[in-house]
Amino acid sequence: MKYPPVHYHTYLGLDPLLTAQHRKSLEYGKPAHDEMLFIIVHQTYELWFKQILFELDAVLKIFAQNEIAETDMGFACARLERIVSILKLVIGQVDVLETMTPLDFLDFRDMLYPASGFQSFQWRLIETKLGLRTGDRLAYNQAPFFKSLTEEQQKLMLDVLDEPSLFDSLDKWLARTPFLQSKDYNFWDSYKKAVQTMFNDDIETVRGNPRLTEEDKKKNIEGLQNTLKSFDALFDETLFEKLRAEGQFRLSYKAWQAALLIQVYRDQPILQGPFRIIRALLDIDESMTTWRYRHALMAMRMLGQKIGTGGSSGHKYLAEATAKHKVFGDFFNLTTFFIPRSQIPPLPKAIADKMSFHY
Repeated sequence: MKYPPVHYHTYLGLDPLLTAQHRKSLEYGKPAHDEMLFIIVHQTYELWFKQILFELDAVLKIFAQNEIAETDMGFACARLERIVSILKLVIGQVDVLETMTPLDFLDFRDMLYPASGFQSFQWRLIETKLGLRTGDRLAYNQAPFFKSLTEEQQKLMLDVLDEPSLFDSLDKWLARTPFLQSKDYNFWDSYKKAVQTMFNDDIETVRGNPRLTEEDKKKNIEGLQNTLKSFDALFDETLFEKLRAEGQFRLSYKAWQAALLIQVYRDQPILQGPFRIIRALLDIDESMTTWRYRHALMAMRMLGQKIGTGGSSGHKYLAEATAKHKVFGDFFNLTTFFIPRSQIPPLPKAIADKMSFHY
């Protein structure tokens, strides 16, 4: 044999794994049946979080490079898409946990103080490595988010906070995207003309609509003009950076341009990889938001308005965090500035050829 024999049981470390469920209710002489389910579901969460971090660290390593090979792009896409699949599985575990009724939970809940999901070091690592900034987090007990962790975990978290997140690396990568401007073509000028043409056509359609009153026409035209004005920041870097400083955008101007170009011309072969990256990050943010939302609903279902075991406001805190704790909101907001496919300006042949790997 090339390698010594391995036994399934020892390879998976099943002895320590299957004996790691210690029910507090049993320890206190008040055995609660559903505490076993509660422990196993949360231990499973942490195992999946470990796998997510394993994939995320590999992606971070790829995006930390100054130049990213196309083969690496394939690996990055695959790992991010795997994270999406894992998160969907994690969301599904809520269904299993909800087979426990509120009365079943109350049988052992008081024995868990002050243990809380806030103390999940791995979940906080995932959020931080993706790019959730400290200032973007919902305040919890007037203390930094990592204060719920052990001292050793706090030190590790501070180190991670000093490292570039995936969002940081992604911004730099997007800003290096070619095709935005060349000697004979400027994507932004081309897109601006297409936007203006689209809105001018819409305004003329409103003016020529015989079914609208003059007052309705006026309101519709004002609405279209205001929407057109919202595009100004996309064609004016100074205005964009001003709004970015105010928190309306997070991506840098060049990265925002690139993300829009990738979405608009995603059918071009060379942009398929970058488009999959953006789509996977959208899916990750959406899945994490869904998981938080399911967690908030479960807290309401189990506890009503009771305070959480970690001292938070329970359902209220979780619901507010669901809305606030997003990382890639810029990618969601990009759709505001899309135009119909039929009005997308055609690419010059020379650029289209390059995007099609035609040399």
